[in-house]
Amino acid sequence: MDLASAKLIGAGLAAIGVGAASVGVGYVFGSFLQSAIRNPAASDGQQGRLYIGFAAAELLGLMAFAVAMLILFAF
Repeated sequence: MDLASAKLIGAGLAAIGVGAASVGVGYVFGSFLQSAIRNPAASDGQQGRLYIGFAAAELLGLMAFAVAMLILFAF
């Protein structure tokens, strides 16, 4: 296996994290919506945690994207 094909395979494997981040964001918002439907009075208090969960899931996706780009263009 030459270096160019190994770089592409490695970047593709690193980019799986971007798709996993989108699943994580969907899970965070789905859980918030489910809890807001069950108890609408408590949804205002949980909104801060919603944004923290969203930011954490997006951060992991951005880090996976950065690693994929580093593999493609820095090595």
